[in-house]
Amino acid sequence: MSFSLCLPGGLCAVAQDGMPGLPIPPQAEFSASLVKRVEGRRFEAQVFAKGDRIRLEYKYAVKTELGYSSIEIIRLDKRESWFLLAQRRQILPVPVKPEEILPIQPGLAGEKSRALVGDAVTIGRPSTLYEVRVDYNGRNERFYEWVDVETGVVLKLVSQDREWSIEYLRIRFSPQPEYYFDEPTGYKRWVPTSSSQERG
Repeated sequence: MSFSLCLPGGLCAVAQDGMPGLPIPPQAEFSASLVKRVEGRRFEAQVFAKGDRIRLEYKYAVKTELGYSSIEIIRLDKRESWFLLAQRRQILPVPVKPEEILPIQPGLAGEKSRALVGDAVTIGRPSTLYEVRVDYNGRNERFYEWVDVETGVVLKLVSQDREWSIEYLRIRFSPQPEYYFDEPTGYKRWVPTSSSQERG
């Protein structure tokens, strides 16, 4: 996908049920603007989160094997990610991969250690700053992670070793509509046809 949320070198942020030494936050519901910066480039999307469901509305459509999609729905409960193809009125389902999961709750894939740096303020909200070290597929990385004090949601994640960051802006904690995360009415799921079936 042209808008990958994977960390540098394939290192991916994963929503988990909390890490040792960290309280397990409740299932957060919020909307926010997501800004990702990679080596001078800026990517943006609107995010809607409801527990283990995430909706991404990309500022610039992402390319899929069936065309461009500006909306992606991640359903961790179904282990699927759905790309909505408006022109075709179709849903392209793909298996959930770690790189497609935004850092919402503290805990990164391959996390080896976590050190408390101190109190901070991020996007106007009181937060706790951690230094996190990870080892993912043999790659060691260091990150600064800002966690919202009230909700336990990760507000910002910055690599210390590369020019890479993810940050939520204009975050608003409020209940999100169920239909944001359901298959849209009038859309059909795309089912691939194998070459053997085509040969009959």
